[in-house]
Order: sequence, then structure tokens, then C-alpha cells
Amino acid sequence: MAVGITSYGAYIPLHRISREVFYNAWGGVKMAGERSVCNFDEDSLTMATESAIDCLTGIDPKTVDGLFFATTTAPYKEKLCASLLATVLDMRRDIRTLDVTGTTRAGTSAVATAVDVIKAGSAKSILVTSGEHRMAAPAGDFEMALGDGAAALLIGDKGVIASIEGSYTISDEFAGMWRTDTDEFIRSWEDRMVYDKGYSDVLAEGIKGLMEKYSLSPGDITKVVYDAPLEIRRHAQMARTLKFEPEQVQDPLFDTVGNTGSSLAMMMLVTTLEEAKPGDKIVFASYGNGADAFVLQVTPQIKKVKGRRGMKNHLASKKMLENNDRYLRWRRLVPLERARRSEQSPVSIAGLHRDRMIALGLYGVRCKACGTPQFSQGGSYGYFTPLRVCVECQAIDQMEPYRFADKKAKVVTFTEDRLADSPDPPTTVTVVDFEGGGRGIFDMTDRGAAEIQVGMDVEMTFRKLFSDRGIHNYFWKTRPIRC
Repeated sequence: MAVGITSYGAYIPLHRISREVFYNAWGGVKMAGERSVCNFDEDSLTMATESAIDCLTGIDPKTVDGLFFATTTAPYKEKLCASLLATVLDMRRDIRTLDVTGTTRAGTSAVATAVDVIKAGSAKSILVTSGEHRMAAPAGDFEMALGDGAAALLIGDKGVIASIEGSYTISDEFAGMWRTDTDEFIRSWEDRMVYDKGYSDVLAEGIKGLMEKYSLSPGDITKVVYDAPLEIRRHAQMARTLKFEPEQVQDPLFDTVGNTGSSLAMMMLVTTLEEAKPGDKIVFASYGNGADAFVLQVTPQIKKVKGRRGMKNHLASKKMLENNDRYLRWRRLVPLERARRSEQSPVSIAGLHRDRMIALGLYGVRCKACGTPQFSQGGSYGYFTPLRVCVECQAIDQMEPYRFADKKAKVVTFTEDRLADSPDPPTTVTVVDFEGGGRGIFDMTDRGAAEIQVGMDVEMTFRKLFSDRGIHNYFWKTRPIRC
């Protein structure tokens, strides 16, 4: 039974910032290129959602048997994010869900676990997602070097586009970079120890171990994909150590995205798969308190993967942040004057559970008598009005569930609220008509004031609204269609 990758997807936030902006603000070491910056309403979970949606293009999520979420920046320390993500994606209840965290190789560790589960016969397909939003203290090298992003791989035994021919894993206890449960920013030991005794030694040992285990030489490999440390020169040095030619080595995305932690190796692999041809042999590896390494064989099925935004299209779709102030506001690293309005109403846990298919899955209803879709607009978060009467034919209690999350829409009207409590004013509120019917009111994100017009096409995106007593409240927003 061949087990491997059957689909892939990726996500890079729309916004980027030139590293020159950081240098002009703080001084320090000057770095070239730019890095990705997630919006104020994005986090590791929302970005993983975007990559998963991309990966599942043309695939019914209810046919997938499990979801693994890999990250070092989960929005919860005690609450399964994979289950929340599965609800957003409209997956079945009888699936395996798992959060993999604590290491920057969480993504590859999740892939290894998914392969083992499928080979054991416990599942036919597992969706592995990884999203990362690591925080760095201002005025340091990490602030320039880190990036935000996500990737997803569907692992299965049918329609395999890249079979996983073998793997090799080592464990290593070395605290080169870490973050405690009370730390907001990542910490690091001195560079010599982090890169010489950590990355350079351990990742090289993992890849060499894989090559020896399967009797491979550098000349057998079409592309080698391995993540980079924050000191980017070490990535090229690793290639020389392993005796790979420069053209064999996948670009580490440092100049265009930055270091995305546990998502980086998977994002790099998606880039490789976008250009891969049948017969290509790929080494795929990641480092973090040890190393995971895989050897992949691309199959003719790779030609059937189409319609993904992937890495290529997301890289081409971007907006630049012009100053450091906006970055600091979005990261909530500076205090802001609060809006002169009443406080947000407390969130009801019971209401969130009752309305989870509306708030997370963006479900409305459709009249079984005449086929008219309707969306229930909540008076406040967690309090959605049940829809019993059809607005078109007035049929009573003839409703069936109807999902709006995958529908595009057009703006009917909009308003811009400059007094709302927001780190990115003004707050843009849109009224939209969905393709196929249905109308709803949603905030708009990733927008520029000049872009917004009545009649413009928009798509739905899953975002974070606010937090209340430790509960992160997510909902859907509109955005101009990307890519």
C-alpha cells in the first residue's frame, strides 16, 4: 500500500513589510528582503484554516478521516485547536483530531504520525495543517527574520501524488531556542551553540541517516527540502555539508516570507510540489529538538492537482506595510486609546456551543419548498436568531442546513466606522448577497479604502474577532478576492 501526499495547500498573509522598515525604526543589523505579516485578526489557527481550504480544493472534507494541527503558537494551551478547525472545515464528527506542538518540527512530526496511522489501517486519509505566528521582541534580529504563514498536506493511500518511500527520525535535547508557558516572545541562546551544536549538527545527522538507511546519494535526489534557521547562511552551508548542488536545494523563502517555524518546511515542500514532475525524488526534512527526514517519489498523479493558490499565487498577491507603527498596532505591542463606547457584552459559552455551526461553519438554511437560502444574523456574538419562516414563500419549518463559507458574494452596500474599537481603523462593514442566494452582514478585512465599491466581488475568510475571559471568538469576514 503506497501512502503519501494526495493534495497540498498553503497560505501567506496578504501583508508584507520590508526589513528596511525595521532597520530604519530600530537600527541594528541590516537585512535584505521582506517578511510576511499576518493581519490583526489572524493567528496560527486562521492561517491553518486558509491552507486547509486550499488543500481541500475539489475534495469533500467529509471524506477525510482526521485532522492534525501543528504549531508552536496555538491560541489555546488547554483546548484542542484541531477540533475547532475541523468544525470550521465542516468535517465529520467521527474523525481523529490531534494538536502537535512544542517544537519547530511539529509539522513533519505530524506528517510522520499521519503516515503511521494510515499504514496501521486506522484511517484512510489525514489532513495535516500547520500555521505559525511567532512573536519576537521589538528591535531585535528575530523581528526581522520571522514570518507568518501556513501549509497543509493531505496524507492518504489513494490518488497519491508523492509517495513517502521512507523516513528517519532522531531526538535531541538541546535548548537552543525556547519559550515557556508565560513567555510572549521566543528566547535564544548564543548563536554559536544554537547553529553549530543545534541546527548544523542535528539536521545534518537526520538527513545523512535517511540517505544511509535507503542507500541514497546526492545524485539520486531531484530536490532537497529542509527548513532554515534564523541565521540564513547556515541553510546554504548545510547543502555544502551534505554535498548537494545549489540547484538541488529548495529556496528557504527567507527573502520573501521569513522563517515560519513549524510551517516552514511544509511551505517549502508545497513550493517544490508546484514545480515537481513524475519521477522526481525529494528529500524533505525539518529540525527542532531532533530531526525528521523523508524520501518522497513524485507520481504521475501530480498532474491532476490543479486550482490551488498554493505558494506561487500567494507570493504574487501582497500589500506592503509602509511603516512600523501599523505592525506594532497589529501585534498589540503598543497601548492604544480605547473607543469611547460601552464594553463588549460578555460571551456566552452556551451560546457559542449552540451556534457553533453558524459561527464556525457559516451555516444558514435553505427552504425545502422553494430553495431560497437564508443566513441568520446574530444580534451579538453567540446569539443567532433561528430561521423558521422562508422570506420568499413563507413556508414554516421547512428548512435544511446550507453552508455559505464556500460561496462568493457581491457587496450590496458598506459603511466605514471610524469610532469602532479596532487596531486597524476604520472598521468596514459590508452587506453582501451570496451566489445562489442569501444576504448577510460581515466585517471586511484585508481591504484598502480605494478598493471597496458597491458591486465588487468578495470571498469569505475565517478570522479572529476578539477575546473575552480567555475565549477566542472566531467568525467569518469578507475580503476582496485574492489571487
